[in-house]
Amino acid sequence: MSDTILKVENISKQYRLGLVGTGTISHDLNRWWYRVRGKEDPYLKIGEANDRSTKGTSDYVWALRDINFEVQRGEVLGIIGKNGAGKSTLLKILSKVTSPTTGKIKTKGRIASLLEVGTGFHGEMTGRENIYLNGAILGMTKKEIRSKIDEIIEFSGCERYIDTPVKRYSSGMTVRLAFAVAAFLEPEILVIDEVLAVGDAEFQKKAIGKMQDISRGEGRTVLFVSHNMAAVQNLCTRAIVLEHGKVVFEGDSNNSINFYLKSNTWKGINKHCLKKGVKNIIVEDIILNSANNQSKVITGQALIIKFILKKQMNKRYKNIRIDFKIDDVYGNRVSWFSSAINSQLTFDDFDDLGEMSFNFKKLSLVYGEYILSYVLIADNIEQENAQEYLRFEIAPGAYYKSPIEITPNHTSVLLDYNIDTNFKGLN
Repeated sequence: MSDTILKVENISKQYRLGLVGTGTISHDLNRWWYRVRGKEDPYLKIGEANDRSTKGTSDYVWALRDINFEVQRGEVLGIIGKNGAGKSTLLKILSKVTSPTTGKIKTKGRIASLLEVGTGFHGEMTGRENIYLNGAILGMTKKEIRSKIDEIIEFSGCERYIDTPVKRYSSGMTVRLAFAVAAFLEPEILVIDEVLAVGDAEFQKKAIGKMQDISRGEGRTVLFVSHNMAAVQNLCTRAIVLEHGKVVFEGDSNNSINFYLKSNTWKGINKHCLKKGVKNIIVEDIILNSANNQSKVITGQALIIKFILKKQMNKRYKNIRIDFKIDDVYGNRVSWFSSAINSQLTFDDFDDLGEMSFNFKKLSLVYGEYILSYVLIADNIEQENAQEYLRFEIAPGAYYKSPIEITPNHTSVLLDYNIDTNFKGLN
């Protein structure tokens, strides 16, 4: 018996921009006439890819085009892509909220969906009543729901408000209750679309833990859409990458994330970075130099990160401070540095250009790609705040005198240490 629980075959979805349906009686009649003669819809031959950043020439767009994939029982499949790539449309088709233009879906078992905050909830009904309503929609009997309701309420953290109408819930409370209902009423396939972004850190941790439990421990399947690459990496076993309504990559979660990040990110200086602040002083440039004044940054070698500062106003400034952080490409914080930590540091006023250098005798970051963000402060006033301003790569190098290769799978930050041994007197 095949262990495939979900099979998607040639799914496509076409929309007509700005209108409901085809928009004209002639188009509707034309489609009907082709259909009664057993011929293909003539409007399937027209339309453009769904690229939201460009102006098209056709009123028809393909939100999805020829999507094919299979999901195994107990698998957690990540679906990633930029805004407008077709992720939510795909999940709505899988959840039967909308129907595909072409193609078919084969499933084994019930599907529970968390597509938007409050989807499937009735605002006038209490939280408890909505649990029974959603359970009934999922095909559960009242007895089955009653046996799970205490666990659902406890997990959601909304016990005090469970007999209050849902319209009085905050968005965070609503998504907590919706997730608890979907997870505890035991659907064979759980579909989740970015709802974890609404919850707080505590809820996100509980939700990810619960999804791991139901997939690994209970053998149920999860389809997970998120822009949080760290969550996709930790939770998903496999992922597909959507772009303009098409699957452009499919593989394990790490390879899929790397493909997505490399195909959708800038290299070097991010010229489109939004810099906030008063900007009386700005960072004109950031220069990275490794050992022997080389531009290549290498693990275990010396590194200088030099900030070139430029005045925008002819004014004297004291207490110039730079804080910067380094994140990995998944958005996880790796390190943070500040010029204010060095109490011996003094600042002299400069006429036009000045510089501040951070010197690292032995770079302790493992090889890979990293992103630098900074804040520039002068006279206790934030001059610039630039997030994800510089993307740079660290090449492999020998941090330890060891034949063992240290990879990003082992760690992000390396530390110097010694090992003492004493085996005397041991049996």
